[in-house]
Amino acid sequence: MFDTLSDRLAATFKNLRGKGRLSEADIDATAREIRIALLEADVALPVVRSFIKQVKERSLGAEVSRALNPAQQIVKIVNEELVGILGGETRRLRFAKTAPTVIMLAGLQGAGKTTLAGKLGRWLKAQGHAPLLVACDLQRPNAVNQLSVVAERAGVGVYAPEPGNGVGDPVQVAKDSIEYARTKQFDIVIVDTAGRLGIDAEMMQQAADIRDAVSPDEILFVVDAMIGQDAVNTAEAFRDGVGFDGVVLSKLDGDARGGAALSVAHVTGKQIMFASNGEKLDDFDAFHPDRMASRILGMGDVLSLIEKAEQTFSQDEAEKMAAKLAKGPKEFTLDDFLSQMEQVRKMGSISKLLGMLPGMAQIKDQINNLDERDVDRTAAIIKSMTPAERQDPTIINGSRRARIAKGSGVDVSAVKNLVERFFDARKMMSRMAQGGMPGMPGLPGMGGGASRKKKQQKQAKGKRQSGNPMKRKAEEQAAAERREQAQAGNPLGLPAGQDAQDFELPDEFKKFMG
Repeated sequence: MFDTLSDRLAATFKNLRGKGRLSEADIDATAREIRIALLEADVALPVVRSFIKQVKERSLGAEVSRALNPAQQIVKIVNEELVGILGGETRRLRFAKTAPTVIMLAGLQGAGKTTLAGKLGRWLKAQGHAPLLVACDLQRPNAVNQLSVVAERAGVGVYAPEPGNGVGDPVQVAKDSIEYARTKQFDIVIVDTAGRLGIDAEMMQQAADIRDAVSPDEILFVVDAMIGQDAVNTAEAFRDGVGFDGVVLSKLDGDARGGAALSVAHVTGKQIMFASNGEKLDDFDAFHPDRMASRILGMGDVLSLIEKAEQTFSQDEAEKMAAKLAKGPKEFTLDDFLSQMEQVRKMGSISKLLGMLPGMAQIKDQINNLDERDVDRTAAIIKSMTPAERQDPTIINGSRRARIAKGSGVDVSAVKNLVERFFDARKMMSRMAQGGMPGMPGLPGMGGGASRKKKQQKQAKGKRQSGNPMKRKAEEQAAAERREQAQAGNPLGLPAGQDAQDFELPDEFKKFMG
């Protein structure tokens, strides 16, 4: 959703690089480009004006003029201001002191409230809660049935005593659901209310009546992130008519320009609490303003990636795999390879995972064109092998390749390529586990293998030292000073005048970078 904005901002910051000092004209030009980028992204005009004012004031101040790298300082300022307009700190749900906690969902028809109720229920269940979805949308055809299906898929409870389709009193259903939740030991009640195609008095009154009947601990306004500027008008109308405590963005994976996300929190004064970024029930998570700002600026979202990995991977399994790799490459089999691949697949879309890595915005076209089915094809090939072949792929000859290809529905060349890639991956992973990757000097455990140590010892041994103790001490001190100067200000420990980008990736990595 933020691709266009990210591209414009990246182009703007690129023009600043290499400048030792920034003039007032440079800052004005940068502010103008950022303003255009935000307006093109459909960000509300008052938000743009406030944002640009803050960026310009800070950019003309001492924090940029005295900075060693003014361009990086500008990026830092823009990042901090983006975090500010997105709501600042992450806002957590408020839970009732006495169960059940009541969460009411409100919004326009088509915003995705019913599906989002299931996503929120599933997310809360994963946090250890027992959620109950309540069907209070009794106007929209099949809304009650849809909520029941979503609740079943999410594995949570549902309270739907009325058939809907215009039959039943939504206020009474909401009121009765609280007692039902207490009786059935549900600690959270999620009330799905009716929406309309536009803002009208009837909808507002019904939502207000439900609010008064259940006294919700949280009222969440669900807004379609794709409706642009109108999202702000709708949010203001709901804030004034019903009131809400937080915002949930749905359809954040769409191809709209994303201005709603950058406008709602600033205009309404209510923070974005959750975001839905896909059609699956697990495509939902808490909204972190700092992480979203980092994504917009193309710096990735490593923290979210780590959290996904922690939720998916078992610590015990990871330790076992590391121990296997440390023993030697032959200990890592195709069964292990398949297991690791399936674990990664559980984390979600490969394209989305790669998009969380820093710098991936530069190759987003290649990432978007990734065929997710390649993972399934690879799994099919491995599962078509015998246990002996998975354990020792070196025994796979021509006839075995033909049998495996026929069983998995692929070409023989695909089987051959998979086995070759497996051997390369096994070799690389084993080297990493043992702490020695060639071609990456200065990185602990990534270039300090035994061969490098022997080379250093050989060089040290061949160098003559003075027989004069005073002179030898002076030489040692001079050598130590040269080493310190070479590494000063360089976190990677690279020689002076060199940068990590100057080094070629090892051949083992190049094979997987296309």
